[in-house]
Amino acid sequence: MQFRTAMKKFLLLIFLSLGVLMNAQSDYSEGLAMNSAKYKTSSKKKKEKKESAFKPGEWLKFRMHYGFLNASYATLHVKSAVIDSVPVYHVVGRGQTTGFASVFFKVDDTYESYFGMEDGKPYKFVRKINEGGYTKDIEINFDHKEDKAILNDKKNKKKFDFELQDSIQDLLSAFYYLRNNYIPENLVEGKAVTLKMLYDDDGIFDFKLKYLGKEVLKTKFGKVECYKFRPMVQSGRVFKEQESLSLWVSADDNRIPIRISADLAVGAIKADLDAYNGLKHQFKIIMD
Repeated sequence: MQFRTAMKKFLLLIFLSLGVLMNAQSDYSEGLAMNSAKYKTSSKKKKEKKESAFKPGEWLKFRMHYGFLNASYATLHVKSAVIDSVPVYHVVGRGQTTGFASVFFKVDDTYESYFGMEDGKPYKFVRKINEGGYTKDIEINFDHKEDKAILNDKKNKKKFDFELQDSIQDLLSAFYYLRNNYIPENLVEGKAVTLKMLYDDDGIFDFKLKYLGKEVLKTKFGKVECYKFRPMVQSGRVFKEQESLSLWVSADDNRIPIRISADLAVGAIKADLDAYNGLKHQFKIIMD
C-alpha cells in the first residue's frame, strides 16, 4: 500500500516537476475544493519580455526508482497548437509503471495543457488517469475574457465553475510558467515562490516552492549545475516531513528538471532525467 500511494503522489510530482505534488499540497485555501471559488492576486509591475526557456519539440524523459526497483517513467513533450485563434503551447505528459513495479501497481496517466505562447495563460487542461483501476477523465477550459474556468468531470458527468482573475495556472502550465518567469532573477535563497493553481482534486489553492540555492549534481550526462528547490507538501502518511521533497533544475537557459527526490514514511523515491531531445538552448555539462 505504501508503494502504491507513493507511486501516485510521485507521478504527480514529476508532472510539475513536475508541481505536481498538487495532490499532496498542505495549504489549501478554505472552501475552495470542488465548488465556485474566488481569489485575489497582488498587482505586479509588467516585466520585459524574455526569451522562452523552451520551444515546440522539446521532449524530456524521467526514470523513477523506489528503492532497488526501476519503478516507472514519465515524459513531457512540448508541441504547438491554436485555441480560439490564440497560438498556444500544447504539452503532453505521460506516466507509466514499468517492469516488476507494474505487477504491484499498474499506472497509465496522461496530462495535457494548452497555454499561451505570449503570456503563459492556460486555456485547456486534460487529465486522464488509470491507476490500479482507479480512473479519472477531467477537462478544464479557461475563459479569461469571462474570468471563469469550467471543470468537466466526464466520468461522473458533473461540471464545476471557478471564478478567476488575472493569474492562474494548471498542473502543467505552472512548470513552464516558472521556467520562464521565476528562475533565476526573481529568486531569493530561503524564500518561497507561490502560485495560484487550479487542480481538479483540490480546486484553487496556493502552491509553494522554496528556493535553496545552487548545487552541482552528478548525472548520467555528467556534472550539472542546478538550482535547488523544496516544494512544500503535507507530512504524514506518505511523506516523512513537510519538507521531504527536493527538486533540482538545470542552471542553464533551459531550466529543465534534473532530479526529484522524496523521503517517504517508509523508504525513499527518486526520479532522474533519463533522456532529452529538442532543447532550445545548449545543455551545459561541467567538464572536469
